[in-house]
Amino acid sequence: MTAVEVLDGDHHLFGVHTTSMSYVFTVTAEGLLRHLHWGAPIALADVIIEPIWALSTNDLIHDVMPQEYPPHGRFRYNEQCLMVRFPDGGRELDLQYQGYDATDTELTVHLHDPKGVDVDLHYEVLAVDAIKRWAVITSDVPGLVLESVASAQFAIPFQDLTLRNVEGRWGAEFQQTVQQVRGKIVLESRHGISNHHHSPYAVLSREATETSGRVWAAALAFSGNTKTVVEQTQYGQTLLQLGVNDFDLELTLLEGETFTTPPVVALYSEQGLEDVSHRLHAFGRSLMSGGDRPVLYNSWEATNFDVTCDGQIALAESAAAIGAELFVVDDGWFGRRSPDATGGITDGLGDWWVDPVKFPDGLAPLITRVRELGMDFGIWVEPEMVNPDSDLFAEHPDWIYSEPGRTTDTARGQYVLNLTLPAVQEFVAKMLDELLTDNDIAYLKWDANRPMSQVGPGRDVWLRHIEALYAIVAQVKRRHPGVLIEACASGGGRIDFGALAVFDDFWTSDNTDALDRLEIHRAYSLVYPPKAMRAWVTDVPNFLSQRSIPLQFRFHSAMFGSLGVGCDLSTMSDDELAQCAKYVEEYKALRPLMDQFHRLENPSRNDYRLFQYSSQSGAVLFAFLPQSRLGHTSTTVRLRGLEPSARYRFTHDWQQREASGQYLMSRGIRLWMQGDYASTIIRFDRVGN
Repeated sequence: MTAVEVLDGDHHLFGVHTTSMSYVFTVTAEGLLRHLHWGAPIALADVIIEPIWALSTNDLIHDVMPQEYPPHGRFRYNEQCLMVRFPDGGRELDLQYQGYDATDTELTVHLHDPKGVDVDLHYEVLAVDAIKRWAVITSDVPGLVLESVASAQFAIPFQDLTLRNVEGRWGAEFQQTVQQVRGKIVLESRHGISNHHHSPYAVLSREATETSGRVWAAALAFSGNTKTVVEQTQYGQTLLQLGVNDFDLELTLLEGETFTTPPVVALYSEQGLEDVSHRLHAFGRSLMSGGDRPVLYNSWEATNFDVTCDGQIALAESAAAIGAELFVVDDGWFGRRSPDATGGITDGLGDWWVDPVKFPDGLAPLITRVRELGMDFGIWVEPEMVNPDSDLFAEHPDWIYSEPGRTTDTARGQYVLNLTLPAVQEFVAKMLDELLTDNDIAYLKWDANRPMSQVGPGRDVWLRHIEALYAIVAQVKRRHPGVLIEACASGGGRIDFGALAVFDDFWTSDNTDALDRLEIHRAYSLVYPPKAMRAWVTDVPNFLSQRSIPLQFRFHSAMFGSLGVGCDLSTMSDDELAQCAKYVEEYKALRPLMDQFHRLENPSRNDYRLFQYSSQSGAVLFAFLPQSRLGHTSTTVRLRGLEPSARYRFTHDWQQREASGQYLMSRGIRLWMQGDYASTIIRFDRVGN
C-alpha cells in the first residue's frame, strides 16, 4: 500500500496511509468531498461507499454527510471550515471538486467556487506515522474577506468519546482535563498567544489507557488565537475542527492573493495514549534543531532586577562549579530597568542598550568570564513589548497597538508593540541582530509578559502578529545559526508545534514548585516532547506555593525535563552546592538514556507518581511520593519500552540486580518509599541480549 493512493472511476477515492492508519474520502456526484474513514489501515479496493440520503426536510444531505472541508452555506448547520464575504456582500460558498495532484507522500485536492474562490486541501504523510493537513485559499476577485478559516476538519464515527486537553492560567498551566463529549465543546485562545487556558490540540479516545484503546489526536501548529471545536452530530458522528480563531478576525485578500492556514498534525492509534504521545513527541523532535539542551543556570531568583556585572560573575563561578553548561542573565540588564518606589516597572523595555551603571564596560567582561568557566552565555529579552517611560516609546508612540480615541491600557506597566508594522519588524530584527553580533550569546530567553489588547480597527492583526513573530525569529536564526531561543510567554503561554518550529525549547510555567510541576509535566507530555520542556530547580519556600520541598525532590522533578537551576547559589552552604553538583552530574550521565517518555501505572493506594524514559541503551525510572500514608504502602513498578529478551542491570534496595526486559515489564519491581517528598531515580543499563 502506497502512502498516497487514488482510485479513479465512478467515484474518485482518495487514501492517505501511514503505518498505523488510513484516511479516506471520496467525491460525490454533486462534486462534494465526503469523508469516509479515519482509523485503522484499510485498502481502497475494499471500501464500500454506502448511500446517504436526506432523512427529512429538516435533515438534508449537506448536514447529514461529513465533509472534508465544509464551507458556509446551503443546508450546513455544524461548524464551518470556511466563511467568506464576496464583494457583492454574499457569503454562501459552493465549493466543487476540480481535480487533484499527487506524489508518493503528498495529495492536493482542488476545489473551486465560480463566484471567485479556489481552495486547495493538502495532505502530507509524515515519517512519524502521522499526516499533516492544511488549506490554501486563493481569491479570484478583488476584496474577498475571510471571516472564518479553519485548517482542517476530521470526522470520527462515534459519539461516546473522551476528550483530553488542558486548562489553566498563569502559574497553573497544563492542568489536564478529561471529559466526555456532549454537544459542542470549544477550546480556544483569545489573548494573542496560544496557551495558558487551553492548548491547540484534541486527543479523543474510546476506553483508552496508556497502552490500549483507540485514540484520535490532532494538534495545530500556531501560536496565536486558536480554536478547537469538538462537535457531536445528530447522526452518530463526532466532528473535530482546528484552526485560527475567528474571534475578531477578518482577512482581506486581493485578487490572486492566497492565504495558507497553519498546519495540523493528526494520527490514529489502537495502542493507547502512550503510542500517540510517542509519535507526537517524534514529530516535535523533528522540528527541533541540535541535540540535547544544555544544563542552564538562570540568575533571576538570585538577583531579580538587581543585576550587576560583579554579582553575575560571582553567580557564574558558582554555576560552573555545580556543572552548569549555560549561564543566563534574566531581566534587568538593559535600559533604565529598575523598580520604582511602588515596586513597579515602567521603563527599560524597548531600550535594548546595556545599562552603563550595572555594566560599566558592557557585557564583555561577564561573557568573557562565563566562557573562561566553560559555559555558554544566554540573556533574557522581551522584544514584543515597550514601557511607557522608555526612549523608544517617546520616539515612536504610534508603534503600539491602540484604539482610536481611547487611552491605551498598560498591563504589567507595558504596551505591546504592533509587530504588523514593517518599521517595528525592522527595529526588532535589527536590535536582536546587533545584540547577537556584538556579544558572544548562545541562548535567548524570549519572553512576552502580557496579552494583546486594544488592537485597533484592523481585524487581521491577531494573525499577522504571529506571522511576523515567526519571520523575525527565523531571520535571527538564519543570521546567527546555532543560537538557541527559548519560547517564554508569561510562563507557558506559547507551547505549540508552531512555536517549536521556530523556537528551540519551552518555558512551561513560572510555577517552579517541584510538586506542582509533576502535574504540569504529566499533562504537557501527552502531546509535546519533554526534551523541549525547560524545568528549573529553585529556592524554597517556593515564591508561589510557599512550600518547602527537599533539594533531592526538586532536582528529580526538574530532571525529567531539560534541567535548569534557578536557586540563589550565593546563599547555599558548601554541602548544598556539593549536592547540586552531584545531581547535575547524575543528570548528564542519565541524559543519553532519556529518549521515549512513559507515564507509568501506579497500582498502589499510596500516591506514587511514576515516570520513565527508555532507549536502546537502557531506561531511567523516576519515582515520587509526595506524602506517605496508608501504612507506608509499597507499589509495584512495571516498566515499558524495554527489549523483552535483553538483560538489564540496576541497583535496587541497595543491591545490584539483573533481570530481563520481559521480567521488568511483566512482573516489575517492588518500590517502597517513606516520608514526605520522597523521590528516587533508578537507572537500568542494558548489558546484553
